[in-house]
Amino acid sequence: MTDTRTTPVTPAPAVDALVEEVLAGVHGPPPSETVATSVFWIHHGTRLAGGDTTYLNQYVLVRLGGSFGGCAFEAGDIDPAICREASGTPLDTLLREAPRPLRIAALDAYLSEARPHREAGAAGDAEPVVLPAGTPEVRARARDAAIAGLLDIAPGAEVGLIGVVNPLVAAIRERGGTPLPCDFNLKATQWGDPVTTDMHEVLDRAEAVVATGMTLGNGSFDTILERCRTRGVPLVVYAQSGSAVARAFLGSGVTALSAEPFPFSQLSAEETVLYRYRTADGA
Repeated sequence: MTDTRTTPVTPAPAVDALVEEVLAGVHGPPPSETVATSVFWIHHGTRLAGGDTTYLNQYVLVRLGGSFGGCAFEAGDIDPAICREASGTPLDTLLREAPRPLRIAALDAYLSEARPHREAGAAGDAEPVVLPAGTPEVRARARDAAIAGLLDIAPGAEVGLIGVVNPLVAAIRERGGTPLPCDFNLKATQWGDPVTTDMHEVLDRAEAVVATGMTLGNGSFDTILERCRTRGVPLVVYAQSGSAVARAFLGSGVTALSAEPFPFSQLSAEETVLYRYRTADGA
């Protein structure tokens, strides 16, 4: 018989544990009683004026009642045919059986419907930030300044940036930070800063971390969360992907969150709203 007193217990990954809580009805009605009205797919490219990088983004989105959930994914992770197959599916089926990006989108839709960001903003639990109407460049700068505004850092502090967009690199510098960029798809920033693909190198060195919600879709979020907890490093998440999922970890590893529900800033030229959350002692 195994002696459980001396055998270490490996906790379930944080996101998987959250899924199990949702399936058990801890966060709202049983998902088996809800249906994904529609599942759809967006694939778009963006090149901002003055830059030499074309950002290629793919999202799968789930409509549930009055809310949307979304998750970015890498090419080849899922196929567009999944939209036909998954639309109209009970949510518990998606949470149990779908490919990871669709599972995250379904989880995001469920948690968004249980507690919409707009209601959190109206209650004072989140700070609504209106992104101005205008060009992609104007809106990207406003969005990334709002994200960087969640950082509380000393001048020169090294800030891990996991998921690189050039306006956010600039916004971190404007806050006095030194970016440590990490991304699977970029070799260098617009200004020639080298971009590493080694997340662990950044997590071991950074004095604060800013991570994209796409880490939820590629499975790296749990590692980032645990490493920041262990080191006592502030973790700011900027999330189009899984914004309500990341919110579930506020105060338990995530210190601040920029939550941007669908439609995302790059998909509209009109005013849209993101919601900034902070833990009680800030980021």
